[in-house]
Amino acid sequence: MFSYMFWNNKGGTGKTSLAFQVICRYAYRNLGQRILAIDVCPQANLSELLLGGLTNGGSKNLLERQGLVPRCSIGGYFQLRLPSPFAVPDFSVRDFLTRPAEYNSNIPENIDLFAGDPLLELQANAINTLANTQIPGTDTWVTVIDWIKDAIDQVRDQYDIVFIDANPSFSIYTQIALSTAHRIILPVMADDSSRRAIQNAFSLIYGLKLPSDIYSKYAFATKLKQADRSLPKVHIIAKNRITQYMGPASAYAAVLRSIEKDVSNLIKLEPSIFTFNNVTDGVVEIRDFQTTGVVAFARGCPFYKQPFGKLHIDGHRVQVKEDYRDKCIEAIDTLVDKL
Repeated sequence: MFSYMFWNNKGGTGKTSLAFQVICRYAYRNLGQRILAIDVCPQANLSELLLGGLTNGGSKNLLERQGLVPRCSIGGYFQLRLPSPFAVPDFSVRDFLTRPAEYNSNIPENIDLFAGDPLLELQANAINTLANTQIPGTDTWVTVIDWIKDAIDQVRDQYDIVFIDANPSFSIYTQIALSTAHRIILPVMADDSSRRAIQNAFSLIYGLKLPSDIYSKYAFATKLKQADRSLPKVHIIAKNRITQYMGPASAYAAVLRSIEKDVSNLIKLEPSIFTFNNVTDGVVEIRDFQTTGVVAFARGCPFYKQPFGKLHIDGHRVQVKEDYRDKCIEAIDTLVDKL
């Protein structure tokens, strides 16, 4: 079982929208494989999309799952772990999983979902406190970091690929997710804040360019290496929302070239944290989805199932052009081809 994580510590990079389309497209192109989507985000946007989106009851369906006993979500699972943080309790991870296709016919049947939950924000302080508890003979941080691993270990032979979506933070639950991932898909935008976010991401995950050695002792990478655990590697940098109007001389293109230069320098200095040796092999350009994306996400619908023509969305009449929809599919396929 192999795992990919969509993550950037900057918001607004289109991470969840990419995750939704990539997960669905990968599952559709690999119907013989079993896919597990894990939504480690308090906003649970990926879960709402998979369960129906805005117009097809995604929010209502998610609330229904969260209202079960046990609570059918990542928050429900963490709620189970809080009283037993350092010993794995008797549980079945299946109690916390959902089959999105049972709620949303647009979703391939080979996808299961570990749904997101706003409880994560409430739980974060308690989880962080537990992770830093001093108990002789017990590495409490590693034990807590393994919570998701403990869950998927039960079904490791039942899934081929795990996709993880996490919110733009480096909270303890984000670290729990990152420690489970083998590869990272890092979406970026054409702005200076994305450039800084990439630098911050490498600092947070790999401990690069920390402002002082004082922080090294407490760094995520240091703790994981001390526990003899592998760090996830950067597999794809997705230059997201590239438009057809971005010429090579535009200010946007200049920023993206700067990002590529930064990454290229990092490859030379720290080649072990990447799966590619040349920056061009690890970069994928994703066009702006525009109206096609708005409609698809409102309907909880992958692009490849998105009808074209005039549609009604939440009382509004919109038009999806066939050629643009097809270009959106091509863009997602470019990324899926690299998985």
